[in-house]
Amino acid sequence: MKRAVLLVSILFCSSYAFAQIRTKNLVIVTLDGLRWQEVFRGADSALVNIEAYNPDKKEITSRFVRESPLARRELLMPFFWSTVAQKGQIYGNRDIGNKAEVANPYRFSYPGYNELFTGFPDPRVNSNDQVPNPNTNVLEYINKQKGFEGKVIAFTSWEVFPSILYDKRSGIIVNSGLMDLNIPGMSDRLKLLNEMQHLSPGFVAEEMRLDVLTYQFGKQYMIDKKPRVLYLGFDETDDLAHQGNYKMYLQQARKTDAILADLWKYLQSDPFYKDQTTLIITTDHGRGEVPLDTWKSHGEKIAGAEQVWFAVMGPDIPAKGLIKTPTTIYHKQLAQTISELLGLDFKSGAGHEVGESIRLK
Repeated sequence: MKRAVLLVSILFCSSYAFAQIRTKNLVIVTLDGLRWQEVFRGADSALVNIEAYNPDKKEITSRFVRESPLARRELLMPFFWSTVAQKGQIYGNRDIGNKAEVANPYRFSYPGYNELFTGFPDPRVNSNDQVPNPNTNVLEYINKQKGFEGKVIAFTSWEVFPSILYDKRSGIIVNSGLMDLNIPGMSDRLKLLNEMQHLSPGFVAEEMRLDVLTYQFGKQYMIDKKPRVLYLGFDETDDLAHQGNYKMYLQQARKTDAILADLWKYLQSDPFYKDQTTLIITTDHGRGEVPLDTWKSHGEKIAGAEQVWFAVMGPDIPAKGLIKTPTTIYHKQLAQTISELLGLDFKSGAGHEVGESIRLK
């Protein structure tokens, strides 16, 4: 009798826990290669003062440089440090002992995104070549769950994502680079965006779509089709850093923060998404800091390239703001975190153990 009562109690508690999940939809945004140093400290004065990286010191100083790191970061990412910091949780400020890292040893994009979306680092994923990913990713898993079929989509600026998320196997739409979007019942605005991306300047890379167009594709798709899970992969911060253009790198970080503000405004204005959508914001790898020229680079030989950051806010996320606990989280934990936010339990499907979810509550 006692065992029966215990079983009923366990089942009731489990059902109650899942019933309390208010997150019905999820939006994931990555800002490729944006350092934690800029996120938590704002503009780096040392880099601002190097003419080779910033030929217009006066302008960028006026716009982004202040005496305190707190003031600098609020100038660079005002939405992040107001709305996200007030309503969500932010991880990875190493200045106060809270660390976020990639577990993969390669510390560049494809291995970073593989770890983020599959829940484990894979030594087979060790280049940025457009090789189909052998690992099941969490978006693929979600797309196969009841109520999510055909409701998961990715829009990315970098053209390698159809391989990273292996769209031919996963069955999800992965619209990347300068690919035209071809779906039934496309609105005139989506058709116009198809045209615009081919006429826009490729000032970063000819094959890469501008982040603003990637965002507009994603936003219009939400308006038209109401996906339950959307991934937006932005790329320009990384490419501008590789070019050594610190001024443009900072300006793009600021513009991406404005995109995040617009995205959240839309999510809170649409009854389908309002108060039942969680937003995740992160990056795929870090960059160097010392010596100063290593900020342009990342990879296994660059000290600090494993250092990342992570932010989340939504109806199930306690508003803890900046997390000050002296601990380390890893990107391999994000796949299961994403899954659990939707009341699911992600399995890699290949016998690999995925990282345990981050304890957000």
